[in-house]
Amino acid sequence: MSLRESELSRSHRAQRAHAKQQKRKHKKHPSALDRPLTLLHDAQVLTFFEWCALNRISARTGRRVLNSGSGPTVVQLSSKRIGITVGANRVWQQSRERL
Repeated sequence: MSLRESELSRSHRAQRAHAKQQKRKHKKHPSALDRPLTLLHDAQVLTFFEWCALNRISARTGRRVLNSGSGPTVVQLSSKRIGITVGANRVWQQSRERL
């Protein structure tokens, strides 16, 4: 059965539901990183995942860095959410520079 045949065998409702799922799946949520980095203020708090994206590291590596104690200062946003300020990230990156 080809892709076209499978589409024809689906009901119209199933096709709409599938299209809606795909649209929702690819929807991009706004992020602090969507703006130019020069506009980020030192006091601005990045979510953990924004911080990982900014430093181009995976979430697993980000957790490992923070758990090692050598990472940037963490801000506790709620009982289960953490963030890192832009200023703390900058200081952390400068401490990691090689000369």
